[in-house]
Amino acid sequence: MSLLRGVLWGLLSLFGAGAQDGQQDFQPSFIHMSGTMVTASLTNSHADTFSLAVADNETGLLPLSDCSGRNRTDDWSLQVTRQGDVSKVTVSLTRHLQLCVSNATDCCAESLCLLQSLQVSACQGAKVMARLLIQAEIYANTSSGNLTGKIEVENATMIPNQVFHPLGSCPCNLTAGACDIQCCCDEDCTPEMKQLFEGSCFEGVFGGDVNPPFDQLCSAKSGILTPDWFPFLCVQSPLNNSPFLGYFFDGSTSSSRVSSVKLPLQTTPGKLSNGYEQGDPILTPRNDYFTVPQPFIAGSCARNAPVPFLRNIEAECVATCKEAERVGSDITINSGVGNNIKAEVTYEERNPALLPCPGKECRNVSFAEDYIIIWEGKRIKELKIKVLYGGMCPEETITQKFTVTFVSADATSMEEFSGNPGYQLGKPVRAANLTSLAPVTSLKLWKPVGENLCSSGNLTPLLFGFNSISGCIMEVSLADTCTQLRGDVAARLNSLVQVSHVGKRGNARKNVSDDWVEVLRLNASSSTNTSEGILRGICPDVPAHLNIQIITADVGAIEGIPQEEILGVQISFSTITWQVPCGLACPENVTSLPISAAVQFIKVPAQPPVPKTRFQINYTEYDCRRNDVCWPKLFYPVTRYYTGEPYPHTLAKGLVLVFFVLLAVVLSGPWNGIFSLWLKR
Repeated sequence: MSLLRGVLWGLLSLFGAGAQDGQQDFQPSFIHMSGTMVTASLTNSHADTFSLAVADNETGLLPLSDCSGRNRTDDWSLQVTRQGDVSKVTVSLTRHLQLCVSNATDCCAESLCLLQSLQVSACQGAKVMARLLIQAEIYANTSSGNLTGKIEVENATMIPNQVFHPLGSCPCNLTAGACDIQCCCDEDCTPEMKQLFEGSCFEGVFGGDVNPPFDQLCSAKSGILTPDWFPFLCVQSPLNNSPFLGYFFDGSTSSSRVSSVKLPLQTTPGKLSNGYEQGDPILTPRNDYFTVPQPFIAGSCARNAPVPFLRNIEAECVATCKEAERVGSDITINSGVGNNIKAEVTYEERNPALLPCPGKECRNVSFAEDYIIIWEGKRIKELKIKVLYGGMCPEETITQKFTVTFVSADATSMEEFSGNPGYQLGKPVRAANLTSLAPVTSLKLWKPVGENLCSSGNLTPLLFGFNSISGCIMEVSLADTCTQLRGDVAARLNSLVQVSHVGKRGNARKNVSDDWVEVLRLNASSSTNTSEGILRGICPDVPAHLNIQIITADVGAIEGIPQEEILGVQISFSTITWQVPCGLACPENVTSLPISAAVQFIKVPAQPPVPKTRFQINYTEYDCRRNDVCWPKLFYPVTRYYTGEPYPHTLAKGLVLVFFVLLAVVLSGPWNGIFSLWLKR
């Protein structure tokens, strides 16, 4: 049996790879079955026939998938129900499972009664569209109830009613198998032993006796040592609704049902009448996901990854000729409020080139796709797609680029801000040259790619709030002098900061001079007293590292959200003494020099902190930031720090509260005694 189980599991793993042949796939595509019935769903289904087959018990091989639509097993039944474009498949066991008893012939000799592998094939005509693999491992003593008669799938478990059966019938019974003194409900105590402490049993909850009403009940007022305020703060509740020992607990019935995977399908676009929320997947008129290829685990790409609302996407995916086929012009999405939006698709053909496979090339291959989604509130107003396509050989692979950009309908241009007004964490730092007509850009860092050479490395925006470091390898010619080397390295590093100003806020505009701070540059030029010799040995004071320091601060809050601004930007160089690593025997008279750039965000207070008083230093128990109890905030509602309502209203309510407190004090017991003594005089 163990050998057979191993063979079946191995075959399931082997045949599982074939489940990807069709365009659709079952959800889930593999089921481990321990009950008598399982279900699975097939979305976007165009299948017209479904077939069920069982693996051979001796070889463990599943039969070849066919599209006959018949059930090739006597112990299992297959039912298919359709709802729209979703097909629900139910596989049920038709035989009874029971362990062998006397005078029984058709029975299970051991508890593991059924171990089989099943395959459900969904076909469209003579083509297999999807496969569902099922590993059935059913035990007779757990699936057949009392082992006789009909199998009960939904056997109910009754939880006893706890209203008059406390969960802890005898809380004072602390010792098992022995009598606990003064615990009259302990069943281990004999009547003779109970006579010794019958008059001093534990009372109340600990002794299991809750019949005496507790002190908080209004009906429990005894008139002895009862405070004056008791009638106003007592609890009115019947005795049979006591919270002690679980008396409040009401029993119920729970049923065990066969679990199944259910897809959260939206049958009508009316469910999107309230629009999209941030992060919700964008849908199509058929309630499918609007997808764009995106990378996921281990660098692979999911070709059908949903596009979330209000989240920009930049993705690169390696694709073959078949996978890189360009999108069509009939793309339509759901706007979020019930109507449909047809995409405006424009195509741009890349300059045709002579390919080494004339007559065999793929012509409609998409190299880049840019999606621009115009949104307003919770709905989508427009969808614009720009596709760059061309040709490639069938045996080649290309790197496709996909971008999804959400642009507000209120924006005057396609310019994307980094906050409104303060910077958002992770958004690019805005930068510009105010003396030129160039558009607003951002500070850059190197993005390593390939051999990480500076000449071929890509650049990536510098993101607000993230300290980072990047670098590349610069090729150096041995024919250059040290002065040329310093100049080339400084120019390469300065190319990351080709701006004169940086935006204070995330929505800084170029035509508003107060929105920008100047970039301060320290020791930007190398010293003139350094060596001017030919690069054949050692070069001192080489600016190989760029330091970018950005000072930020919280300058306020909007709706409780802190707003961060940039107060200043400073760049400087760190120099090294660089020596030729290969001496005078460098190949091709060329060597390398690693250079780097580091970014540091320094957050400072917007204004100096208020110095602590001597009282705050000596009496730390009154410091609200160090203690759980904050006495200074006892009168917070009547102070000017409370902004929930106008200050005159809170002051008036505070005075009314003080009046009632004084009235209660005057009418209390001690004051009545003093007043009586005053009258007797």
